[in-house]
Amino acid sequence: MAGKAVIGWDMTAALALTHALGLNPMVAAELLPELEAVMVRRINEKIGTEDG
Repeated sequence: MAGKAVIGWDMTAALALTHALGLNPMVAAELLPELEAVMVRRINEKIGTEDG
């Protein structure tokens, strides 16, 4: 978090989690950036509505 906004995920941790779950790392590397973008946007929207 930066101030009152999420700026991104720790991709090293996200990839480690996919490895721990036994998921294909190539698929995870392709999908995680798209998932991150959507989730960061949604989390920041939620933060914005809770502040105002």
